[in-house]
Amino acid sequence: MPLDRRAFLAASAAAGSLALLGRTPGKAPKSLRLLILGGTGFIGPALTRVALERGHQVTFFNRGKTRADLFPEVTKLLGDRDPKKGDGLKALEGHDWDAVIDDSGYFPRMVGASASLLADHAKRYIYISSISCYKEPNPENGDEDSALATLADPTVETMGDQFQNYGGLKALCEQAAEKAMPGRVAIVRPGYIVGPDDYTGRFTYWPVRFDRGGEIAVPGAPTDPFQVIDVRDLGAFLVKLAEDGTTGRFNATGPEKRLEWGRVIKACQAATPAKSTPVWMDADFVAKHATDFEFPIWAPFAGDTKGFMTWRNDRGVKAGLRFRPIEAIVKDTLEWHKGLAADDRRAKVGGPSAEQEAKLIAAWKAAQKAKAS
Repeated sequence: MPLDRRAFLAASAAAGSLALLGRTPGKAPKSLRLLILGGTGFIGPALTRVALERGHQVTFFNRGKTRADLFPEVTKLLGDRDPKKGDGLKALEGHDWDAVIDDSGYFPRMVGASASLLADHAKRYIYISSISCYKEPNPENGDEDSALATLADPTVETMGDQFQNYGGLKALCEQAAEKAMPGRVAIVRPGYIVGPDDYTGRFTYWPVRFDRGGEIAVPGAPTDPFQVIDVRDLGAFLVKLAEDGTTGRFNATGPEKRLEWGRVIKACQAATPAKSTPVWMDADFVAKHATDFEFPIWAPFAGDTKGFMTWRNDRGVKAGLRFRPIEAIVKDTLEWHKGLAADDRRAKVGGPSAEQEAKLIAAWKAAQKAKAS
């Protein structure tokens, strides 16, 4: 699964996240010292908001180049994940934490370096991996014991032209963390991460496209399975793992019960007063005719991608993972997007252009007419 299938995380109401965890919003019984390796991208702000709401002490370790003005109340240590660059991890020395949350580790050498340095200074290490870590093609209803991706050269430190190394690197990063801190690591494997502050423009394409109205090309079938996790729910889960001292491996993609693609499309329609008509077209037709673009955040429920949206999440749910309804995710995402400035990079969404979509719909209608005659 290429890197472009991974969404990064962001902002939202911490109170809503906590309510979904079945807890009353407010302070945790004990204030924890939390170190976030990263903190200002997409995942970091979401989990930071929950952590601060719960009364935890938060420290960021990053290069100070991305949204450095966020969270002025948070302690900030500057350095580099690569110990060979500049002062590297030196700023982490001489401190102790209850838990480390690593949301910026992509190469095993660097994850291993940070986990090894922190092994004597942190009780727990929470590494945010990805369902990309699994060997492809993915099994249907796979769980955390499914086979992992491998690399011919485990020392490679590039994603590859088609991000073909991404999954294997994530699997090796997991192993590096577990080797450095055996028995003290939680591995969290999200699928598509969505919601407000998502800069990838993938999931956001759908509510934004329905808000424009008209005939809308929709690939696949309404009964196809669909899995995402809202960044706010992921952030709340990461904080809960830290609070509970939970270790193990957890798929973090949802919802808890099977979600059908057709419900997602209906949620997009319901989120806007714009008049729209979904034009459903089967995966084989899309594969043959949509050759110059891709529909974002969708994969055919067939062939090599049949298991991509069917991962089991029993372990995560048992550990406290909760999911808000897709209708709420769609509504919040659209409202957030409408509030962006036109020149904000997050305002750009994926998917086909108007011309590409119109051409595809015309081809579909022509094919259906020919089939009926």
